[in-house]
Amino acid sequence: MEIEQVQCDCCDLQEDCTQNYISEVKAKFDGKWLCGLCAEAVRDEVIRAKKIGYGMEEGMKAHMSFCRKFKSNPAVQVADGMKQMLRRRSGNMSGTSAPSMTAKNHGSHPENSDP
Repeated sequence: MEIEQVQCDCCDLQEDCTQNYISEVKAKFDGKWLCGLCAEAVRDEVIRAKKIGYGMEEGMKAHMSFCRKFKSNPAVQVADGMKQMLRRRSGNMSGTSAPSMTAKNHGSHPENSDP
């Protein structure tokens, strides 16, 4: 099994997948590769679209439009930066020097303690 990196055509998330899996996903979504979250969102859009007489193509367009709005939205970039900063401070990212939460310091607030 050969692993290949593929990028979501909606949100640009990159994943390592087998060529077989990539082909299966593309077959379901009109030749586009979607990550799991975007695939679920497109399925939801298709269900809504079928109620008014549209199909897969319209569901894909609706979700891709939604993703484009947020990729170009600076507020989302700021939120992502804040999320990364908080992960570093809580010690959830590898290679950080921030202390991790332990039973001993659980509930303490380092930013409120004296240096």
